[in-house]
Amino acid sequence: MSYARCKFILSKTQIINSIAMSNEEQKGMVPTMVPTMVPTMASNNSNAHKDIPGNPSTAKSSASKLNDRSNGKPLRVLSEEDWQFWKHNGYIVIKNAVSREQALETANFLWEFEEKDPNDKEAWYTAPRAEMKMKELAGTGMVECYNNQHLWNNRQMQKVYDAFVDIWGTEKLWVTIDRANLNFPIRPGHEYKAFIHWDYDPETKPVNVQGVLALADQTDENMGGFQCIPELYRSYDTWKLTQPEDRDRYKPDTTGFTPTKVKLEAGDLLIFNSLEPHGIRANNSVDKVRIAQYLSMMPAEEDNEALKQWRVNSWRDRIAPEGYAFPGDPRNWEQTKYDTAVLTDLGKKLLGLENW
Repeated sequence: MSYARCKFILSKTQIINSIAMSNEEQKGMVPTMVPTMVPTMASNNSNAHKDIPGNPSTAKSSASKLNDRSNGKPLRVLSEEDWQFWKHNGYIVIKNAVSREQALETANFLWEFEEKDPNDKEAWYTAPRAEMKMKELAGTGMVECYNNQHLWNNRQMQKVYDAFVDIWGTEKLWVTIDRANLNFPIRPGHEYKAFIHWDYDPETKPVNVQGVLALADQTDENMGGFQCIPELYRSYDTWKLTQPEDRDRYKPDTTGFTPTKVKLEAGDLLIFNSLEPHGIRANNSVDKVRIAQYLSMMPAEEDNEALKQWRVNSWRDRIAPEGYAFPGDPRNWEQTKYDTAVLTDLGKKLLGLENW
């Protein structure tokens, strides 16, 4: 099988970490799950997410279409009203996808990982640990943690999985290996602008969805959080006829549109179509922090051995994805401070460790 299908490039540090883990396994320190496999690349062109924002732990687009209800299967989580809202607006909120308690426990972990105290506001504002190539995300509080037990606990929740089964119309799904967000109120010297974008060029008609799990209440519109433009989602094909041919395919001119500010409570899951223009809104509150985990699923690619092995290695060795919007954690805390996450039977299939 050609390694050109693999979506990732492992850095020298990641390769060393992977080899180090393999040596530990040989010493009996870590139980062996699968053999380590490090795909090699001829050039950076093999990384499909090198120059685009999307998450590289799954494919850019699915060969399967989104659920059109033609399979005749009943919805597991969405109501009929939810389904109609999803089809019309391109996003849907799943209330209490995880318990409030579990969401808050994940939030507490993120504070720990970021070496910040939620009660010490003056210490929230620090220099970034790594350069963010996607400059719009600089200063927005991305937490470069991908495989901690808390994140996996949320990924393998039955209700979360069932919601994505409703969206895709198939049970055979893989979960994205993605990070989290601690978005602080804007302060002098720590400003950023709210923005709207696509993670994938809408002209390519990507078949994909994305998701955000709220880890704290986001009911104050001034405190930042998710925003999108359903009107542009619905009218894209006619809107683009009014736009210049050389326009930025990832950042639309939103003149004439008013973004929808989606309110969430801790434990709520927001799922949106990748054709939905979206972004982070500015946190103009006094002291409220937007806390969230990025979480999505798409049909499993069990025949893509290179991608499957990367995913398993990422989980087991706590390796971060690499891409345009993914700088990683230079401290390597996931490798040095935390253990490999324990997976449920569902979690093993969502990762790709076991086939469906």
